[in-house]
Amino acid sequence: MTPPAEPGTGGAQAPLDRLSLNQITTRGWSLPEAIDGCTRAGIAAIGLWRDKVAEVGLDAAGALIRDAGMRVSSVCRGGFFVVADAEERARRRADNRRAVDETAALGADALVLVCGGQGEHSLASARDMVSDGIADLAPYAAARGVRLAIEPLHPMYCADRSVIVTLGQALDVAEAFPSEQVGVVVDTFHVWWDPQVTTQIARAAGRIASFQVCDWLVPLPDVLLGRGLMGDGPIEFAELLDAVDAAGYDGPIEVEIFNRAIWDTPADEVVAAVKERFARHVLGHHG
Repeated sequence: MTPPAEPGTGGAQAPLDRLSLNQITTRGWSLPEAIDGCTRAGIAAIGLWRDKVAEVGLDAAGALIRDAGMRVSSVCRGGFFVVADAEERARRRADNRRAVDETAALGADALVLVCGGQGEHSLASARDMVSDGIADLAPYAAARGVRLAIEPLHPMYCADRSVIVTLGQALDVAEAFPSEQVGVVVDTFHVWWDPQVTTQIARAAGRIASFQVCDWLVPLPDVLLGRGLMGDGPIEFAELLDAVDAAGYDGPIEVEIFNRAIWDTPADEVVAAVKERFARHVLGHHG
C-alpha cells in the first residue's frame, strides 16, 4: 500500500465531513472495531456489510451505531436476481427481504443491489430477471422505508456478478419506480471508463442513493481485488464529484476498496491513508 503524504501536503486539510468508510476497506475489523476506528479517526459515517452485522447480531449492531452517533451510508448487499430454479429463486427472494429488514433496522440510507451475472442464461433473459426481481422487492422495501440502490458493475463482471453494466442501464430499470423507492449507486471503479458517465449522472438527478470511490490499478492485479487508493490510478475524481454534486447528491461519499495488500495493512494505517487520499484527490479541488 502506498503510504499517505506527509501532514500538511497535497490538500490534506480539506474537510472530511462527507467521508464514509465502507467496511470492506478494513475487512479485518469487526463491526465494533470499525466503529471504534471511525470514531477515533473522526469519520461519522460507515457502509455496512451484512456478514459483519451478523457476527454481532442485528440488535447489537444497531445499538453500537446509535451509541456512536454514526450514519449508515449503505448496507451491502442484496440482489443476485438471475436464477431460473424456483426453489433457489424463493430462497433469494427471502434473503432479499431479510436484507431490507436489516437495512430498515440499521437506519441506513440505502440497500445496495448487485443484480447478478448472466450465468447460463441469455443476456436478455438475465436482464428480465433483474427487472422482475426488483419489481417484486420494491414494494416490500418501500413499505419499510428502505431505498433500493441498483449498482452497475464494470462490464468485466457481466458473466458472474451483474448484467447491469452501465449507469444508463441501471437508470433504465430504476426509472420504473419512484425515485425515493429505487435509486442507483455511482461507484467510480465501475463507471469511470464510460464515455456517457457525466450525461448519465445528470440524468440520475434525484436517484443517486450512494456515491463510492476508489481507484483503478494499472495493470489490474486481480479482477475482484484490483481496487486502489484514490490517486493510485487514472480515475478523474474531480469530474465525477462535480457531476454528482450538480445532480443534487450531497450525501456521504464511501471509500470502498477491495485489495488484499490493503487488507493486510494495519487498519489504522489504512484509515489514515484513506483520509489523506480522500482529502487530496476527491475533495482537494473543492478546497
